[in-house]
Order: sequence, then structure tokens, then C-alpha cells
Amino acid sequence: MTLRAPWAARAPDGLAGGVRPSQPERGASRRRAGADGRLANAMLAHLPLALAVLDAESRLVFWNEQAAGLFGVPPLMAADTPPLTAILAGIANLTFQQRDRIIAFTATHIAAGDRVEPESWLRIALGRDRRITIQVRGIGSHYWMLVIDDGTMALAAGRREPAQTGGDAWLDPLTGLGNRRHFNQTLRTLADNAEPDSRHTLLMIDLDRFKPVNDTFGPAVGDALLCLVAQRLRRETREEDLLIRLGGDEFAILLTNGERAEALATRIVDILSRPFLVEGQIAQIGASIGIAHSPEHGPSADHLTRHAELALYDAKSAGGDVWRIFEPTLATAARTRRDLETDLRKALSLGELSLAYQARFDTGNQAPTGFEAVPCWNHPTRGAVPTQQFMPVAEDTGCIVALAGWMLTTACAEAAHWPAPMTVAVHVSPRQLADGETLFDAVQAALHASGLAAERLELEIVESALLSPGAPVQAELHRLRALGVRIVTLWTTSAPGMATTEYAVPVETGGCGGIQDDPAGRPIQAAEIDALLHRHGSNRITD
Repeated sequence: MTLRAPWAARAPDGLAGGVRPSQPERGASRRRAGADGRLANAMLAHLPLALAVLDAESRLVFWNEQAAGLFGVPPLMAADTPPLTAILAGIANLTFQQRDRIIAFTATHIAAGDRVEPESWLRIALGRDRRITIQVRGIGSHYWMLVIDDGTMALAAGRREPAQTGGDAWLDPLTGLGNRRHFNQTLRTLADNAEPDSRHTLLMIDLDRFKPVNDTFGPAVGDALLCLVAQRLRRETREEDLLIRLGGDEFAILLTNGERAEALATRIVDILSRPFLVEGQIAQIGASIGIAHSPEHGPSADHLTRHAELALYDAKSAGGDVWRIFEPTLATAARTRRDLETDLRKALSLGELSLAYQARFDTGNQAPTGFEAVPCWNHPTRGAVPTQQFMPVAEDTGCIVALAGWMLTTACAEAAHWPAPMTVAVHVSPRQLADGETLFDAVQAALHASGLAAERLELEIVESALLSPGAPVQAELHRLRALGVRIVTLWTTSAPGMATTEYAVPVETGGCGGIQDDPAGRPIQAAEIDALLHRHGSNRITD
């Protein structure tokens, strides 16, 4: 079999471009080129990878036997330089979409030159049971190497395949890292055999902003990104460290030497915040890390895991892209939060929640234009629980769906007694927005039951929910607008050049903590609304 090396047709070094070599020189040149090509073929033929070399026009100038066998095409003859599109068109198992992805992936890397990070891979499924990965690497300034792995690369690197060893129960099938079962067993073994002076440290890692990438580009890109994350983590860990993918976008590292935990966590936060090139797409994520040491943060495996998770939650609460070490105060805060979750689930059915209202004013004449509904919780033993304390808990636990539905129904019913055109604004949770059809039905039902005109209802949506991709969200917002409902965006950060046309001015500067209910059960704010409207020449319609 004769394979053509990309350098075989080039003039030997030392010959000027316009000088025609003599016949003996040309013969010697061809012999040297042939020898170089045979040597390259001999080396590349024994590599456990399929390799192909492309020029700047995506034409194949070389491939080895593994590539020929993998794609089921005849060997490349010395004079052939077929385009990549022609080769891909002859592969029966490839769909049109997969061929387009390979071509776009290759073209992106060729256009980027040597600026593409070498860990970028494209993963393609050939049929139901076969999966290959493709990588493009620059070689010099004129050629690119197409590296194709159908699973043999793991064998060449010394990583035994689960299917051949029966160890698949201990490995994550996507990344090749250890899985949660491996993690749990190792922790138990360490705890059972721990010596008095033994120390080990657990780093729990959760990716920041992974979900938007997965939702935008699809699960195939999300899986490829997780593999790239695993590769970067491998480069930062040592042989004696245990690197685990726990599931989803969560990883863990178990260190036998906890003294370097903080330095390692700092490096991981840094390297995972750098852009990834995934199948031709730029992905920007980050990482939050929680750290717990044994034995000072708990002698048992359960204590170590729980405390690392609490530190991770603290890092996420700080905004992400940061690491935190467990502190005992985190456990106390977690118990308090857990109790709050339990009580919050009961609060609606026990009638402990009520609505207060914040006034909105016209910036011109300072007359009120409407009111924003604010949930208040009067706990029987805790007293007035601040809104900013229980609303995040409701969002995290899913209670927000029932709570927000109650807010919508109650606010519409109370606003129906206000004089037109006074509006009422109700906050919409991202969880509600994710199920747009249910939100639309709830709005329609609340308007119908209360008799409130649709144009007097405003739905407040944080800008981060609108920035999340998804055509269904936009479609449901258009349906709500078609009803006459107004959509208001709440900007949590200021930006240059953005003007605010409305302002929310609190009626009670003390917030819900200073609000008391009257004997009839209606909030005192109802009287404040009455006085405010009367002061500006409007009359409130009483119940």
C-alpha cells in the first residue's frame, strides 16, 4: 500500500524556487521523499488512531491504514487529494447533519490556525452502538491533522475500556472518570481504615452557567463540554488523587494531601473560567468549589461529603467562580434553612401569608399609577419573616409555583376594587416562566375570577429569565401580551445609557417586617392605598 506524505512533492531544502534541479538531483530528491514517506507510513500505520492530513482547502493529502479501515474507503493513492466532503459523502452511517457538523468543525479549526485549544473534540455517533471523536490539530502553517478515535485512544493511553474489563460499574461512561459508586466506596474505605494521623480533603465542584450552554447548543455539545472539563481537571490532578464525575455537571476530587487543596481550587476556578471551543462553538462557563477536610470537618464519609456540599452551596450563593472552605456556621445556617423550608410548605394552607403593596408613581406629576404586590409571612413563632429571606427558599424548593399562583389570584382580586386605571404588578418566577402554558392559564383564570381588566395587570420578569434561550418562553409572552397584559422587565444591574421610566417607591420603608394585619385579616396597606389615592384626587372603591 502506498500512502502519500504531504511533504513528498515539495522541493528539497536548499533549492531556490526558480531553479530546475538536474536529473540526478531530481532522482535523489524523489528517493529521499519516498524514504521519508515510507518512514512516516511505518510509524503512523502502527498508531492506534486513524489519522488524516488536510491542506488549507480541506483536501486530504494523506491518511493511514486505520483511517482507511475506519471509514471503509480504499487507500489514498499518491496522486489523489480528494476533498473532505467527498470522503464524508461515502460514509454510509453518517447523516447529512453529521457531515455538515464535521465539515464546519474542521473549517473552523483551519480558519483559526494555531489559536484553537488542542483539547477541542467533536463527537459523532455512527449508528446506534458506535461513537467516534474527531480532533483537528495544526501541523506547521499549511497542514492540519485530523485525529479520529473510535475508542482505541483510551487503550493506547493505558486506560482500560469498561466493556473489556467489566469495570463499567465504576466508571462514568461519558468522561471515563470514576463515578459516584467509585466515589462512595473509596470514601467508606478511607473512613474504615483511617489512622489517627491520616488526613484527606474533598473538593466538590459544580459548574457555573453550564445549563444555558446545554440549552442553547443542545445535549451533544453539553456532553462534549463535560469531556473537555474532565480533560482540564485531569491535567491539574496527580496520580494519587481520585477524580470523579458525580453526575450532571458535578465533579469531585479526593486528595490524600489536603495542604494543596486551596491552591488546587484556585487553579481549577481559573482554568474552568477560560473559554472552551466545543464543536465549533465558544462556551464560557465557570466553577464553584466547596472544600472539607477530614478529620477536622467530620470523621465519617457522610460528614465529609455533607460539609463539602455546604461549602459548595456557600460558594454558589456568593455568585460562583469561587471556592469556600466549610465552617461550622454553615451547618447552623443549613439547619435553619431546612426548618424554614418545612414551615414555608405549611404557610399557605395555614393562612400565614398575606400581600402588601408598594406604590408606583408617575415621574412627571408624582401621582400613583399602580402598586406592586409583595408577599409577607407572619410566622406564629418567628414573627414577621423578611421577604428576601423566604422567597429564595421558595424558589429553590419549588414552593414558588404555588406561592406565585396564590399571589397572582389574590392580587387580581384585590386590585379589582381599586379605581381604574390603577395597575397591579405581580412578580413571575423563572420556574413559572419555564412552564409558559401553565402561566398563561393561571393568568387567564385570575383575570376571569376577579373581573380585573387585563391591561391593569403587569407581570414582572427578571432579565435573566428572558435571556435564557427558548422559543416557547417567547411564544407564551406574546400570548400574554395578546390578552392585554403588560410585561415588565426587572433589571438587577444598571447599564450605561439605560433610562428608567418608572420607579417603585415603598409605602412602608420598614418592609413587611413592620406590617401588622387588622382584625378583619386585610393588610393595613389597604388603608394606606386609600389615603394615597385620596391625596391625589382619586377615590378608592371599598369592598
